[in-house]
Amino acid sequence: MLEKKMEKELNKQINEELFSAYLYQAMAAHFDNNNLPGFAKWMEIQAAEEVHHAKKFYHYILEKGGKVELEAIQKPPMEWESPLEALKAAYKHEVHITQRIYTLLETARELKDYSTEVMLHWFINEQVEEEASADQIVQMLKRVGGEKNGLMMVDREMAKRGSK
Repeated sequence: MLEKKMEKELNKQINEELFSAYLYQAMAAHFDNNNLPGFAKWMEIQAAEEVHHAKKFYHYILEKGGKVELEAIQKPPMEWESPLEALKAAYKHEVHITQRIYTLLETARELKDYSTEVMLHWFINEQVEEEASADQIVQMLKRVGGEKNGLMMVDREMAKRGSK
């Protein structure tokens, strides 16, 4: 059985993950509107991953006999000055999510909720990958600067996501 404090925090995380999906879907729409299909595809896949993360929390709460309570999802921004600014925002958001996961871990430890602590280890490892992936793209975009040819090469590279 989940303690109420843990249940409340896990429900907050469902909202955080669904907002992440909304944010990345908004970025996908922005990139589609700006004829950057590779960036759009990358963000579409990222949005789907975030929904998957939300579902993991959702099912965990239910497995532990808790109650899922879904809250309203905040509207995300819809425009960014450049692909670099969008990816910087994505990276910053991933850092925020990492901090949220750490807060959940601290709560689980405080409550001696060992099963939740173990479950959260998957998310901690996932966040290492999420931050690194977003940062890698930020660094590529910084290297190409405002060069249109460079941007198109990065767009082509991002289109390869999911086709391994």
